[in-house]
Amino acid sequence: MADLHCSIGGVESINPFWLASAPPTDKYINVKRAFEAGWGGVVWKTLGVDPPVVNASSRYGVHRDERGGIVGINNIELISDRPLDENLREIERLRREYPDRVIIGSLMAPIEEDAWKGLAEKILNAGVQGLELNLGCPHGMCERGMGSAVGQVPEMVEQTTRWVKTVAGKLPVFTKLTPNITDIVVPAEAARRGGADGVALINTVNSIVSVDLNSMAPTPMVDGKGTHGGYCGTAVKPIALNMVSAIARDPETAALAISAIGGITTWRDAAEFIALGAQGVQVCTAAMLYGFRIVDDMIAGLTNFMEENQYRSIGDFRGRAIRNTVDWNELNLNFDLKALIHQDKCI
Repeated sequence: MADLHCSIGGVESINPFWLASAPPTDKYINVKRAFEAGWGGVVWKTLGVDPPVVNASSRYGVHRDERGGIVGINNIELISDRPLDENLREIERLRREYPDRVIIGSLMAPIEEDAWKGLAEKILNAGVQGLELNLGCPHGMCERGMGSAVGQVPEMVEQTTRWVKTVAGKLPVFTKLTPNITDIVVPAEAARRGGADGVALINTVNSIVSVDLNSMAPTPMVDGKGTHGGYCGTAVKPIALNMVSAIARDPETAALAISAIGGITTWRDAAEFIALGAQGVQVCTAAMLYGFRIVDDMIAGLTNFMEENQYRSIGDFRGRAIRNTVDWNELNLNFDLKALIHQDKCI
């Protein structure tokens, strides 16, 4: 029988499926419903210092294919707009009610040592099993000197990680990386130098998904104007797979735990990330589109896959695709694959 229990950055989880820091994890009732549906853990929607931010309305734009299917979602939502104490009380309550589930606290603060340390201490006191540093928001917060404005500067990634790790002690710290960068290994190395136990990636991709040709403004519109936002969904999965594999393959970062994010909708998506070195996965868009019960399909599918291949644990196939993932110049250029044409069988 396949066992989906796993350790993600030293955090024990009943399965590898966590909900990412996003609207589905922003309050008690959402997380309660998620745990009842079977999710192994959640990363709480990013918390900041008071006073809370003010979010815009509307916040979401949709990218559709030619048949109207949703390829991805663009959001301009910021971090939690609820008071910090209210969030912390709900985290404490859920930790008591669901002791076998994981709650990771996500945080973002101005680039000041006291701000990061003080916020981390408050979240740790609520009983979370680890912290995730949001260094990836491509909109709204980065204009304030936070989010991807920090994640794109290795020195700041290292410093911020070190500040929080000093407070966290033995509890794991995951540094969440922005994909809006040339080489993902560079900030991953910085996170490792700062003492990170793992990295979470990818955060959303900077984007404009569409333009309203009547109003002549990007969507979503706020009082007739639009802005760039964070793109997520199935379309970003190839980008995320590549970045996860880059970190898993690099000798300087291979020891980091990887919590993979990016377009994970099915059990197969999750298995692919795990095969490329991820210890667990985080889901957002799929839960928003299909509901929390989608985890049933993910659990059943991954269990069947493991049993069919005689994998007893996640560790039995984690990272097995890394050895077959190489740079282009390492491919066998003598390997010849062509179709053979049998002229006598042609009609």
